[in-house]
Amino acid sequence: MQPPAGSQVSRVPAQRTPSEQLPPAPATPAPQPPRRRTRTVLTVVAGVLALLFLGGVATAYVWYTRASTPDRSAPDVVVDNYLRAFLVDRNDTRAGLFTCESGSQLEALHALRTDLLAREQRYGTTLTVSWGPLAVQKQGEVAAVGVTLIISARIDGMNQSDRQPWQFDTRLAEGWQVCAGTPVG
Repeated sequence: MQPPAGSQVSRVPAQRTPSEQLPPAPATPAPQPPRRRTRTVLTVVAGVLALLFLGGVATAYVWYTRASTPDRSAPDVVVDNYLRAFLVDRNDTRAGLFTCESGSQLEALHALRTDLLAREQRYGTTLTVSWGPLAVQKQGEVAAVGVTLIISARIDGMNQSDRQPWQFDTRLAEGWQVCAGTPVG
């Protein structure tokens, strides 16, 4: 159909349906997971790891403190620990943790250890010191602890041992402490 003559025709493009108006959209890439979720997961994992690390540090500290603190809970325990440190380990610093701070009378035990060292040099052997049960006689804040020291060595292919009864005097002051040690008899 033609417009009548002399009339002006406006050129308006023909109306298209919505599917005809736009070209097809290009394929979009797969959506990326939101970054917030990843950040939250990383934060939780870091927090858990930090708590585990701090728990491990605290546990190690407690174990170290228990291992390094001398056990002076009872007279027989302190004498046993003192003998082990002084005669077996030969560690004067550690042995000092178990003795009275002032006025200790342990010269006889020092003389015994000096004699043991001299005999080791003379015979070219190692002397070992052990002991049997410890007998405690406690009276309030002081206690006497009796023990038999067993000194053993292997000399010229033969096992030899010597038994020496000793008495140690202990006192309760910030835990039990060894204040004196003398051979009996």
